[in-house]
Amino acid sequence: MYTIVYYIFPDVYLQTMTSTDYRAKLFQIKNEAQFNELCLFAFDYQYHGIEIYRQFVDQLPIKPEKISHYTKIPFLPISFFKSHNLIQGEAQIVFKSSGTTALNRSRHFVQDLTLYEDSFFAGFEQFYGSIEDYCVLALLPSYIENGDSSLVYMAEKLIKKSKNKNSGFYLNNLSELANKLEKLDASGQKIILIGVSYALLDLIEAYQFQLKNTIVMETGGMKGRRIEMIREDLHTQLQSGFGIRTIHSEYGMTELLSQAYSHGNGIFKTPLWMKILIRDINDPFDILSDSQSGGINIIDLANINSLSFIETKDLGKIHKNQDFEILGRFDDSDIRGCNLLIA
Repeated sequence: MYTIVYYIFPDVYLQTMTSTDYRAKLFQIKNEAQFNELCLFAFDYQYHGIEIYRQFVDQLPIKPEKISHYTKIPFLPISFFKSHNLIQGEAQIVFKSSGTTALNRSRHFVQDLTLYEDSFFAGFEQFYGSIEDYCVLALLPSYIENGDSSLVYMAEKLIKKSKNKNSGFYLNNLSELANKLEKLDASGQKIILIGVSYALLDLIEAYQFQLKNTIVMETGGMKGRRIEMIREDLHTQLQSGFGIRTIHSEYGMTELLSQAYSHGNGIFKTPLWMKILIRDINDPFDILSDSQSGGINIIDLANINSLSFIETKDLGKIHKNQDFEILGRFDDSDIRGCNLLIA
């Protein structure tokens, strides 16, 4: 068990926490003070436990012991997940990014799969309610083909926990999927169809639907199978093809153990243990105020055993209510991950 003693706010009070305390508090966060407390624990834990992160932080003109708020914590560029094993302890599994080639895929060494499962089950329930209310249909061919996908792992567990005999994966059997989708939707069964963007387009080009009880959730990206589209155009085509008013989206990536969700219009919300910050594109250590556009930094407190503070290659904007949107990607970055469409 790891114990840390630190000042959350200098000269105010002294806080002591253990790793067991952290796990117990993680999915019970209710306010900014509690979030900040766990951020400071995670930073100290990872600074002392991950050598490459400590080397990165030590090169900066900061004193780690003086950090009292999560906005001052250094964010490690996401590219380090390609070159280093960012983990404390032995890995239970290694997830790899989908990418567009088999070369230089990002890797996330995950020490505790139960923590990942707790995170995505709790996140799903926060935004959609009990998974047992749904039939889960997963159209994720490229992720299945590449293997080692955290998204496929999550979908598999959601399918199993739904306890619905019709839940399952689909690869290229679009005819079977179309028939099942139409029949289940007409019966009144609540459905979540989660799919990679190009495969959803393939489905509606072959079949047209008028769905009334189905949530269509795209995970973004054409994976080199189609020309990339702006989000508005993609969603307009999917809305027309499925006969529905809104398209939901999932924002996640290999390097994370938590996901954000959009119920429409590309506006995302994070679970309470995850937060998006926007950095200046010219000064990565300058965190911008609400409604400004810039690079996306992610805090994922479920990543306690690897890295919770990640500087991504995505561009975005946060709104005053802490909702956010994805605006695109830096020009020199890979086209990879979930929901990285140009907006």
